[in-house]
Amino acid sequence: MDLNLKGKRVLITGGSRGIGKGIAEAFLEEGARVGVVARNKAELLLAKKELGVQIYQSDLSLSKNREQLIKDFVNDFNGIDILVNNMGASHGSRTLDTPPFVFSQAMELNFIAAVHLCQLASKFMIDNEKGVIINISSIYGKEAGGLPSYNASKAALISFTKAFSSEVIQKNIRVVGIAPGAIYHPNDVWKQRLVQDANFLENYARDKIPAGRLGKTEEIGNVAVFLASDKASWIVGSTISVDGGQSRLNF
Repeated sequence: MDLNLKGKRVLITGGSRGIGKGIAEAFLEEGARVGVVARNKAELLLAKKELGVQIYQSDLSLSKNREQLIKDFVNDFNGIDILVNNMGASHGSRTLDTPPFVFSQAMELNFIAAVHLCQLASKFMIDNEKGVIINISSIYGKEAGGLPSYNASKAALISFTKAFSSEVIQKNIRVVGIAPGAIYHPNDVWKQRLVQDANFLENYARDKIPAGRLGKTEEIGNVAVFLASDKASWIVGSTISVDGGQSRLNF
């Protein structure tokens, strides 16, 4: 299906690996022009080599870096059509073992950074009278299951997605979200689990996911390009669960 995304200017945070890289690949397949941002220079260079994307090395937990990122992207691409807020990390452990400052760190990276980038990018989208923002949260932003600080930050992002969408849809800007379940990609967390238990993935999928397997990064990418397209023009403020049935919500 041609989603009419050819030439669209797309910025993806946390785009050098995993879900972010899968989203970048999906947009490139649709003919979009893509920039990705991450902290790890080696991973960024590999993404540039493999995908041909424009890369930006930045720590987006810092406000000044977020402002500079949007300036640089708009200068390089002469505008911005689509923003995908995908950066994020897990912090701490159980609530009673996690000091308040760790909750603050989780909120800054997983929530405040996305809010700020939405504010910065939407100003250019308003001038262009069109745009799409996709916030990547988690099924654990909708229900319990992950680390408490992570859950709280992703729940805040889901709530913000709905609230902000109501403000800017009048300017022809759609704000939507994706809540992935367990998605496999060979990062340090999955590798460590496999070292501890070679059958971890099979057991996890059997016990947690009705579909019987972990998700693939391209399956998140496929949803992202659909949501960014005019085919999804009546989806506003919703955060779509993409999880193989993993979440326990029935609505």
